[in-house]
Amino acid sequence: MKPATEPDSPARSKVQMILRVNGESHDVAFVPHKTLLEVLREDMRLTGTKHGCELGECGTCTILVDGVPRLSCLMLGLESDGHDIRTIEGMAGACGAHPLQTAFAELGAAQCGYCTPGFLLAAEAVLARDPTPSRATLVEELGGNLCRCTGYLKIYEAIELAAARMQKGTPDA
Repeated sequence: MKPATEPDSPARSKVQMILRVNGESHDVAFVPHKTLLEVLREDMRLTGTKHGCELGECGTCTILVDGVPRLSCLMLGLESDGHDIRTIEGMAGACGAHPLQTAFAELGAAQCGYCTPGFLLAAEAVLARDPTPSRATLVEELGGNLCRCTGYLKIYEAIELAAARMQKGTPDA
């Protein structure tokens, strides 16, 4: 990490870092007080991560940091140094949509869609730890992600469908 500007510059408070986001290294300059949410959206133009409550209570800004769900509104951009960050923009693979994305679309698990990126990434982390989670596990693990539209049932069903497809290795997986 190094200052992004000369010492006499009015913008000298910026830091310059190389962030590893979605499998690629990015040279980013930002003011040290910015949250990772702000760095991703404002400085990197990765707007799939959503602003929600900005208090860590809704899960809308969930991303994966080293494979673990984190609330990007509660994490400073500076804290991401040396970590692998994944946003919703990095979820789909070379072969297309992730099975979770496909299942969410098929079952109508996303209505307004605002909370969906956070749910998808949190669900991916759950499935990485437990490929066949129980409904109770899903309720517990996704308890920090709030949705005002779906009533959660379709979200859980979509995750279960994706998990089953991933276990079978079907073409939709």
